[in-house]
Amino acid sequence: MKKITILSLLFVALLFQACSKKEESSQANAVMVNKNEFVLTGLNNKQYIVAKGKDGYSVEGAQGKVVIFDIFATWCPPCRATAAHLTTLKKQFGKDLLVIGVSIEDAIPNEKLQEFRKKYNAQYALVNSPQNRRLVNSMASFLKLGNNFPIPIMAIYKDGKLVKHYLGLVEEEFVASDIKRALGK
Repeated sequence: MKKITILSLLFVALLFQACSKKEESSQANAVMVNKNEFVLTGLNNKQYIVAKGKDGYSVEGAQGKVVIFDIFATWCPPCRATAAHLTTLKKQFGKDLLVIGVSIEDAIPNEKLQEFRKKYNAQYALVNSPQNRRLVNSMASFLKLGNNFPIPIMAIYKDGKLVKHYLGLVEEEFVASDIKRALGK
């Protein structure tokens, strides 16, 4: 009986070791500067370097701009509705606003994101990166949302400081008001 128990424990330990090795190797393939930086690649192959600070998240090269992270999934009806609102806001605020759509779907093909962009008029940066999930989990933790959070999540930052975040579908006018306030308008 002891031999069976020991063999079972050894098998389980090896199984978990194999899973962690696989996870480490997939993370090794992702570009990682440090634990507080995330390198995200957009559909147009543009890279966005996101840094986590004590007050929130900032994007390299976006100083003085309002940055909205839209955490979404292509299959989510409220996320689909949010896409058109974000496009309208992007047009309204122009260069003062950077919108980055971060999909929670692991290994989603770029074609599916392109289809989402076209069908739901998501005319802003959509990122499809091995670090998407890492960033989403980090933001959810920062916003104290727990492990099972709803989507979409819209987190608004200015110069690395959290302005406001929303869960679920939100009226475009509320978001526009927060952007104006962040820009001092």
